[in-house]
Amino acid sequence: MRILSITAQKPHSTGSGVFLTELVKGFAGLEAEQAVVCGLMPGDGIGFPEAVDVYPVNFETAELPFPVTGMSDEMPYQSTRYRDLNPGRIRQFKEVFIKRVGEAVEKFVPDIILCHHLYLLTAFIREAFPGKRIFGICHGSDLRQMRKNPLKRDFIVEQISRLDGVLALHAVQKEEIAAIYGISSDNIKVIGVGYNNSIFYSTGTRAEKPPLQLIFAGKVAEKKGVMSLIRSLNLLPCKDDQLILKLAGGSGVRREYEEIRQLAEACRYPVLFLGALTQRELAVEFNQCHILILPSFYEGLPLVTVEAMACGLQVIMTDLPGIQEWLSEAAESNKIIYVTPPEMTDTDEPEKDSLGAFEKSLAEAIVKADGRAYSAEVNLEAISWEGVCKKVIDIIENTYK
Repeated sequence: MRILSITAQKPHSTGSGVFLTELVKGFAGLEAEQAVVCGLMPGDGIGFPEAVDVYPVNFETAELPFPVTGMSDEMPYQSTRYRDLNPGRIRQFKEVFIKRVGEAVEKFVPDIILCHHLYLLTAFIREAFPGKRIFGICHGSDLRQMRKNPLKRDFIVEQISRLDGVLALHAVQKEEIAAIYGISSDNIKVIGVGYNNSIFYSTGTRAEKPPLQLIFAGKVAEKKGVMSLIRSLNLLPCKDDQLILKLAGGSGVRREYEEIRQLAEACRYPVLFLGALTQRELAVEFNQCHILILPSFYEGLPLVTVEAMACGLQVIMTDLPGIQEWLSEAAESNKIIYVTPPEMTDTDEPEKDSLGAFEKSLAEAIVKADGRAYSAEVNLEAISWEGVCKKVIDIIENTYK
């Protein structure tokens, strides 16, 4: 099978970028021939297997004189929000991507085009290549854009509904896709996520003595719950030298990041900013820490929870739609502590008056987790990128029987 994978974003960065990269690696292991079209910024590297043909779309050039577009309004790198694209930039975006995809289609001649995110670029590609078999993968952030951003919404819905198939991360997301795009549930298949067990595993190097080490991994931003997490630490009964919080990830909006820095400086416990880490660097940090905390206000299906469990961490996270059900079935684990999220005024905008109760619940979860075995065995055999890749190929092949 010849697979052309496409994303408007950078590969290798953010959850959806890691997802794309791991699928490309997994497909290579299944002997698929591949090409990739992806967005890049000056200085970005490409880390795909050598046999993969890459057709980069270079932002901040004469053709595309603005930073790479980001599916979230706050990305962990310099980016352009879709809501800020004017008609001229939309035209440039469309023309450059369609030109590069056209080159890939002509030279590589794919059997399948696999588009990441059910959003603007996927809609343009469906329109421009009506004779090609095109599947779309939902990552959650695309659904958030559809709810919050009116940009070419009717056009996107029309074209996404014409895809040959749609792949969802979990069952609740499948229902959301059907409702937003008007797609039959029979044409939406759940594929879940995987993790790289050659990188994420327990090394037995975790210290059992204080201080208790907490780690957050993701975009260091308010909508990821980072501000609430830091404020919750001040509600803990631990002594000042008995706890450390590490924040692993890039920053979003500069003003917001500075506010997070100020909260960290005022916190009674040390808060360490690790910056953006490679997967191997993150695995090293996981094996030094005891608890992963992911207090996000919105997520698709966060890979980092599975990666952390594979390294033996206790996990605390907000109880967001679809995630608990999928993890309970796929990981066969009851080792995650779920915290009820605050009330929302929008898809990912917390009601300010409910943050106090949310932060108290986070603190209570940390106290509860403190008494648990950090390296509790979790069955992750059903979660692998190889398994996800096989599932995707089976879905594609069964569609055309």
